[in-house]
Order: sequence, then structure tokens, then C-alpha cells
Amino acid sequence: MNRSKAINMTEGPLFGKILSFVLPTMFTNLLQVFYNAADMIVVNLSGEADAVGAIGCSAPFVTLFVNIFIGFAVGANVVAANYIGAENHSEVSKTVHTAILISVIFGTAFGAIGIAGCRPALAAMGNSGKLFDLSVTYVTVYFIGAPFISLTNYIVAILRAKGDTVTPFFVMSGSGLLNVLLNLLFVLAFGMSVDGVALATSVSNAVSAAVLLAHLSRLNDDCRFSLKNLRIDRSAFAKILHIGFPAAVQGALFSLSNIIIQSSIIKVNNIVTPAGIDYQPVVKGNAATSNLEGFVYTSTNSVYQASVAFTGQNVGAEKYNRIAPVMRDCYFLTFLIAEIVTVTIILLRTPLLSLYGIAPGAAGSGEAIAFETAVTRMNYMLIPYSLLAFMEVGSGVLRGLGKSVTSTVVSLIGSCVLRIVWIYTVFAANPTLESIYISYPISWGITAIIHFVCCTAVRTRLIKFSEFKGKNSKPAHTVVLGS
Repeated sequence: MNRSKAINMTEGPLFGKILSFVLPTMFTNLLQVFYNAADMIVVNLSGEADAVGAIGCSAPFVTLFVNIFIGFAVGANVVAANYIGAENHSEVSKTVHTAILISVIFGTAFGAIGIAGCRPALAAMGNSGKLFDLSVTYVTVYFIGAPFISLTNYIVAILRAKGDTVTPFFVMSGSGLLNVLLNLLFVLAFGMSVDGVALATSVSNAVSAAVLLAHLSRLNDDCRFSLKNLRIDRSAFAKILHIGFPAAVQGALFSLSNIIIQSSIIKVNNIVTPAGIDYQPVVKGNAATSNLEGFVYTSTNSVYQASVAFTGQNVGAEKYNRIAPVMRDCYFLTFLIAEIVTVTIILLRTPLLSLYGIAPGAAGSGEAIAFETAVTRMNYMLIPYSLLAFMEVGSGVLRGLGKSVTSTVVSLIGSCVLRIVWIYTVFAANPTLESIYISYPISWGITAIIHFVCCTAVRTRLIKFSEFKGKNSKPAHTVVLGS
């Protein structure tokens, strides 16, 4: 295989290679979050008082489906990385073409479901009035581009599986810039609101998907895309589902828990907002900080992506002794990145929040309530964000080890289930923002510890099994995918 742009993950020192994987991925993610933040920043200029809140309210529902795309893309990433590490050339090609075809099928299906289900789902969250109408409009237009969002995620996953993080960086940077320009055009020139920023997102994702697919078709290695080879291989599909389905279920259930939490935030808004305020300030303040948190999450998520790819390739090559250094380096990097980005946001919180139309105001005013909500969320969730970063790395290593089901079960029980129980017990007894936000770092810490223990146990077992079998070299075409 031609690896001119790829990182050799199975040989040599790891830290520098992980860093060279993480940095382009992180910058790609940060640019994407910046461009997504531009949706809220630009829509705030539309004159719709509830426009920022509408996008924020829509986020858990939109993320529900996007996480499904990403979950299955993780499956494609791990399977491709395993086969690349095992140097099984034919299976790499089958995996690539299978992943691309199912990405379009899944994207189209889930896009249709999202459009059909957004109205009852958003109503069930407690949205009403102008906020509800804007949210429905945003989600409907956004999901028109669902097939392109799905295809983009799968192709990026394939490229990262072979160690190419540079191409996604340039392509996603360009499409993100296009997104911002279209935001400005649709909102400022054409007088649109949430429909304009959603349309800009759909168009920019269509462009990125087309460019990435064209890039794959020009490759000279096993990941090359050819229309004549586009078919679903049963074996590759089964392996992608084996890893991707648990990841997709995990992402979907996390989003469902966030939908429940969003409805609780709307409930707090109704309790603390005085009559006469023509928008929902708690919803707006929460949405702004949640959007800023995206900069921290996607920065640390680059290390999660590295943990999946590096673990997956070394498992495919049966170099299990390299897993511990992968874990060590990824934990260190994710902590460092989380702290740097978090401190930066907290120090600049006032000017950053002002970009979303949130600033300190007179006591009891909508402005004051929105600002206090935003700052409260920062204090409870941004400061301990490294706990989430640790949780993500542990989950990534487990998936790379082939233990996607284990990762999902631990994450769901440690975070998702705990938060839902928390909302119906602690929050029900004390319906405040503080009682909602504190549930996050508690669940992150518990889940991160369990992930670490599971990773260590699986890695140790693989090393002992390899030593027992006396395998000093792997047979060709061997891929390890556990349950």
C-alpha cells in the first residue's frame, strides 16, 4: 500500500506520531466547531430573539442522528485500521466500498426519519411558541443534507484509519469557510434566519462529501474508490456493524439523555423567567455555553480518534505491547489539550459570550438571567472537562481493541443511565441549573475509571494469550474483533 500521506502506527516511537495525527485532526475539528459556532453568531444578527435558543434546543435532537452516523463511522475506522495493520489489501478495499454505500443509505434513511419526527420530538421537550416554530424549521432544513453529513463522516473515518489526517483538514477547512460565507449571504443579504444557517450547513456538507469522494477516487492504494466496486460486502458490513452499532447506540442514547436534560432546562427557564420577557433567556444562555464547549470537546475528540486508529492498527498487527504506550500518550495529550482550551474559554468568557448576544444586565432582566446561566454552566462543566476527555480516550482504546460492546455498556450505565436517574431524583427534588450541571462531571469521572480498568484488563489478556501461543509474528489477513 502507498503510505505517502499515512502515519506508520505499528512501528517506531509513538508520541510524535500520535501528536502528528492529533494536531491536524484537532485543527480540523476546531475549524468545524468555529464554523458551527458561526451559525449561532450570524443568526443572532437576524433579529429573531429566539434564534440562538432555537438552534440550541434543536442540538440534542440533531446530535441524536449525527451521533448515529459517527458511531457507524467508528466501525468503519476500526475495521479499516485492523485490515491495514494486517496488510490485508483486498479486505481494505471491500471495507471502503461497503462503508461508502451504507453511509449514503443510512444518511438518507435517518434524514427522512429526522424530518418526520422533529415536530413531535421538539414538542415533547417542552418547546412552544416562536421557539418551537424556529426549531422545527432549522431541523427540517438541516436534515435535507443528512446523506452528505453521513458520507463525509465515513470518508474522513477511512482516511484517518490509514493515518491521513491532512486531507480531511484541508477539505473540511474549505467547506467550513464556505459555510460561514453562505451564513452571511443567506442571513444578512437574503434576510433569512435559522433556515438560512441550516441551508448553509447542508450545502457545505454536500461540497465536502463531493471533494472527499473525488480524492478517494484518485488514490493509488487500497482505499481507492471505484464506482464499479461499489457494493456491500457481507463480511465487511458485519464487522462494521459489530463495532459501529454499539457506538451508534451509545451516541443515540447519550443524545436521548441530553434531550431529557434539555427539557429540564426549559423547565428551569419557565420557573426563573419573569413575565414580560419576550424570549427564553435560560435556554439562550445554556445554548451559548454548550456551543463554546464544542471547542473543548472536539479538541479532545481528536485524541479519541487517535486512540481508536492507533489501537486498531496495532491490534491488527498483533503488537499488543504498544497499546499501553498508546493509552499513556493519549491520556496525557487529552488532559493537556482540555486544560489549555478550557482555561482560554473561561478567561475570555465575557467577550466570547457577547458574540452570541449575551452580556451582563440589570438584576432580574433577561440579559442577566442568560449571562448567569452561561457562567453557571461553565463553572460546573468546563472546569472539570478533562474527566470527559479521559472517558473518551478509554472508550476509544476499547473500541480499537474490538470491545465496542463493552465500551458502550460502560458508557451508557456510567453516564447516560446515571444522568437520567439523576434528573428524575435529584433534579426533581431540587429543580435548579446547578443540580443539572453537576451530574455531568460525576458521570464522566465514574465512567473514565471503569473504562481504564477495562482497557487494562483486555490489553493484559491479549498479551498473555499472545505469549502463550508463542506468536512472534502475525499470520497474514488476521483481524482481531472481539465483542
